[in-house]
Amino acid sequence: MTETDRAVDDAERAREQGGGGRWFKLPPGRGRPPAGRLGNWRRRLPDELGVLVVLALLVAGIGIPYPDFLDSDNLLSTAHNSVYISLMACGMVFALAMREVDLSVGGSYAMCLVVGALLIREGVPPWLAVPAVLVTGIALGVFNALVTTLLALPSFIVTLGTLMLFRGVGLALADGKQITDLPLDDSFFTLAGGDAAGVPFALWVLLAVVVVLAVLLARTRFGARVRAIGSNPDAAAFSGIPVVRTRVQALALSGLTTACAAVLALAYYGAGDPTLGQGYELQAIAACIIGGTPLAGGRGSVVGAVAGAMILSVVASGLVFFEVPINWTSFATGGVILVAVAADSALRRGGRRRH
Repeated sequence: MTETDRAVDDAERAREQGGGGRWFKLPPGRGRPPAGRLGNWRRRLPDELGVLVVLALLVAGIGIPYPDFLDSDNLLSTAHNSVYISLMACGMVFALAMREVDLSVGGSYAMCLVVGALLIREGVPPWLAVPAVLVTGIALGVFNALVTTLLALPSFIVTLGTLMLFRGVGLALADGKQITDLPLDDSFFTLAGGDAAGVPFALWVLLAVVVVLAVLLARTRFGARVRAIGSNPDAAAFSGIPVVRTRVQALALSGLTTACAAVLALAYYGAGDPTLGQGYELQAIAACIIGGTPLAGGRGSVVGAVAGAMILSVVASGLVFFEVPINWTSFATGGVILVAVAADSALRRGGRRRH
C-alpha cells in the first residue's frame, strides 16, 4: 500500500469518527454501516456516565457522614463555585479534541474581568459592556491561534506565553489594584450576580452553554472537523479539512467561554480583580481530562468536562466538612487528577484489548 493510499484510508477513518452530517458521509460500500454510529455513541456514553457516577458517589460519600453537605443551599453554592472553571473547560474541550491546548485562559479571564470593570467605571452601561468583554475574549483566542499558525509553534508554548502576557496587560490596566466604585445597584449586578428562580443566575448560563456546545461538538460540521483533526491531523488536511480555520475557531471559542466566565465573575464579585484566575487554566484542563477528553485528541465531552469541574469543587468543599486544612486542597486536587488520568488510561487499554 502506498503512502497516498494509507493517507486516504486514514482520512476516511477520521471522517467516520466525525459522526453525522452529509459533509462526512462516505460513498455506499465505503466505511461502516449506520449501525456503527450507534456503536460509537454507546462507546462514548460510558465515559460521561462514569464521571457522573463518580460525582454522585462523591456527593453521597460526603453527605452520609455530614448531612449538612446535602443541604440545597450548600449544593447550589458548591455548584456555583465551579461555574467559572466549568465555562473555561467547555471551551477547552474543543481545543483538546483537536490536539491543541489553551493555557492562556487564566490570563484571559483576568484581562477580560479588568476590561469589563474599567468600561463600567468609565460610564459604559454594564449590559453594553458585556458584548465588549465577549469580543475581547474572542480576540484573545484568535490572537493565540494566529501566533500558533504564523510561527508554526505548538499552542502549548504560545498560550503559555500569552498566559503571562494577558495577565500582565490586565495588571497594567488595573494599575495592580482592584477596580471598584461600580454601580452595584444596576440590574446587571443584581440579576447576573444574583439568583433566578432560587438558582444562581450563573448556573442557568452554564446550563445553556453546555447544551449549545454539546450539540456543536457532537452534531455539527464544525464539531466533526474538530474531532477529525484530533484523530489524525495529516489525514484531515489531506482530505481537505480547513485545519487552520478550524484551529482559529476552536481557540476563539475557548476565548469566548473564558470571557463569559469573566462577565459572570464581574457581576458576582462586583469588582475587577486582576489577580483572579491564577491556576484556573490547569483546573480547566484537569476538568476536561477527568470528564473523558484525552490530551491525544479525537474526541471530547462537554458534559463530562463540567462534571469534572464539579468533582473538583465537591472535593474542595468536602475537605472543609472533613476539617482538612486548606493547605491540603491542592494535594487532594492533584490526587483526583492522577486517579482520573490513570483510570482513563486503564479503561483505554482494556478497550483496545477487547477489540
